[in-house]
Amino acid sequence: MDLRRYFGIGLPPGGMPFTGSRFEHLAGGGDRPEVADRFTAEDLVAVQTLSVTVPAPVALDILEGPLGAQLSGLLQAIPRDIDMVDADAGVVSEGSPADQAWHLLCAQYGVDWVIAGKLLARKRPRLLPVYDRVVRCALGRPRPSFWLALHAALRADDLALNRQLLALRQVAGVPETVSALRVCDVAVWMNHRALGHACP
Repeated sequence: MDLRRYFGIGLPPGGMPFTGSRFEHLAGGGDRPEVADRFTAEDLVAVQTLSVTVPAPVALDILEGPLGAQLSGLLQAIPRDIDMVDADAGVVSEGSPADQAWHLLCAQYGVDWVIAGKLLARKRPRLLPVYDRVVRCALGRPRPSFWLALHAALRADDLALNRQLLALRQVAGVPETVSALRVCDVAVWMNHRALGHACP
């Protein structure tokens, strides 16, 4: 099963899981209470496990400069202990603190929408999804946004998709600390990758 392979569950001796399997768990996670509202060096390393790198000048500004202070203020306004399926759509809508944080990150030199999204997913893994070029290649570019489209999909049909993702996590033996959003991301990413699609 793709999820088990990605997270290194049941691998033979010497087998290596994907580096992304450490994204949410590195250093205890980006949403643990003592660091949930500020970016740390561990967060910057964590996004590297998903094959992106924050440019050094931006990283320093996030850790020690005014950019970090701005982002911290926005993170304080983004709920930490809630799953996307349970959140009001306004939490992930245009103009929300999460949306403002995403745009602020995207405005930095060398930071694109993929890096911005992965940084925010590290801080709010239950609420904000990883969305990269492979996932976009598989699922397209929903309007008005991927966040809102996923939110609607998770809540449709009496939460059918969300229940399916949680069941998939359980069957695979993936820890409950891995969110339904991340299960969705990994399942889509692994399947699309296996099909050999070349994503721009």
